[in-house]
Amino acid sequence: MEWLSAENVVAVGTAVLGIVASGVMVWYERRVPRRKRIGYRVQMDNPIGDDVRSGRANRRLGLFDEVPGMSDATLVLLRIENDGSQSIADNDYTGRELHGLTAVFTDRTIRGVSVTQPVGTDHLMDHFTPAAGLGYDGNTLRIPRVPLNRGDHFKLLVLLSGGDVGCPIRLIGGIRDGEVHPNRSATPDDKAPLFSRASRLITIMLTVCVVTLAAIVVVRDDTPPPIGCAHGTLTVTGSTAFAPVVEEVAKKYERDCEGATVVVDPHGSTAGVRELEATGLASTKGSPAVVALSDGPKPSDMPRLRENRIAMSVFAIVVNDGIRLKNLTTADVRRLYRGEITNWRQLGGPNLAVHLVSRDANSGTRQVFQRRVLKRGEIANSSVDCVHKDDPTAPVIRCELDSTDQVLTQVAELPGAIGYSELTLASGAKGLHTVELDGHPPSVDAIEHGTSDYPYREIEYAYTYGQPPADSLASSFLTYLSRGNGQDVIRTHGHIPCWTPEGLKLCA
Repeated sequence: MEWLSAENVVAVGTAVLGIVASGVMVWYERRVPRRKRIGYRVQMDNPIGDDVRSGRANRRLGLFDEVPGMSDATLVLLRIENDGSQSIADNDYTGRELHGLTAVFTDRTIRGVSVTQPVGTDHLMDHFTPAAGLGYDGNTLRIPRVPLNRGDHFKLLVLLSGGDVGCPIRLIGGIRDGEVHPNRSATPDDKAPLFSRASRLITIMLTVCVVTLAAIVVVRDDTPPPIGCAHGTLTVTGSTAFAPVVEEVAKKYERDCEGATVVVDPHGSTAGVRELEATGLASTKGSPAVVALSDGPKPSDMPRLRENRIAMSVFAIVVNDGIRLKNLTTADVRRLYRGEITNWRQLGGPNLAVHLVSRDANSGTRQVFQRRVLKRGEIANSSVDCVHKDDPTAPVIRCELDSTDQVLTQVAELPGAIGYSELTLASGAKGLHTVELDGHPPSVDAIEHGTSDYPYREIEYAYTYGQPPADSLASSFLTYLSRGNGQDVIRTHGHIPCWTPEGLKLCA
């Protein structure tokens, strides 16, 4: 019978297994929070003096026998790691105390602690201070609220006395929307397994079924399915904040669609849409092969431009690391950008003059900032180099730069500087940090799940001049960007795709 063909049997089996596996995974994700996780494991628990009870003696370190109360000294190496799928901030720790986690060494007394961290994470050491909650008493070690990026870890080398090697060691604490859990012991720098044995088995079974089905299809039909590709050259201009997304999507499209060339030339949202308008007016062949990305809607005097809603972008206010403030009210920000606050002391910060580092008038990031946060325009430019005041009558130094990267570099290097940027670019920059607005952090997750009123956000639009033909490169690329493989790239760069269930509500 036709319906009992090999590909049909494999396809039905794969579908059934996929449905069952999906149900199991949904149940597992609901029962076991895996988004934010801190794991811990004991990588060493050894005696270092003459330990009679264990029947072993280490003569090289027998000097501990001469120290009162240290004849049964032990060394414990405790590794603490972020093995979840999201970064953990200092405000993700849920305890009411100053510190974030507590390590308890049963039946032993802590004599000293040393902190180590892997290469490239020296910034973590700034958090291990008594002022941040680091300390110990008896068998209890208090560990500060250390922010950990995904995959980051640090180690605590603890000198103890009393008790036996192998006495229970527990890490206590809470993580918002997550958990603290023990990991299985492994060699010192092995990572804990990400998937359980059941998950690996299901994955292997699904892979075997899919590979088998693919092999049958390839053998029986050599004709590849069409993917809606178009040929030619397309220029994408406009937003510099969204440019990293478009550049990556353009490379993927060119790999998937041989014969297509996508040129990304960002120089500001306003400049981009005006260039598109001018190109369209000059064209005699209908809609030109140009797409303009804009942080927010186009000006009202361009009725021929047709909008496509691509993503919800989140922006952030950034300040130099010398300014220890973590939160500003929108009223504070408006006073800063009206020139009413000239020194950070007026807001409880350090004795540093305020330097406003802004984008030029073509910037969509600036227009969103003015529209969503300031509710008005910024004051006049008063400096070319952001350091010296060219206008002596200006209340503060304010300069304008051409790109987001330039703003982030200037804010990081200039004491007292404040600026604004797309969130993902700001989060990865050194020498500066983002600030909350009215107590709301710039969080994509919180906005996507409807739990935050953070104001500095905007829809990312893609504009074409009129309606491009359905078989054109512009139409094909926009579909690829908004509804195809581009959605994964959009999310990877910290934006919310408009064509997801959550994105449809936010972009409406």
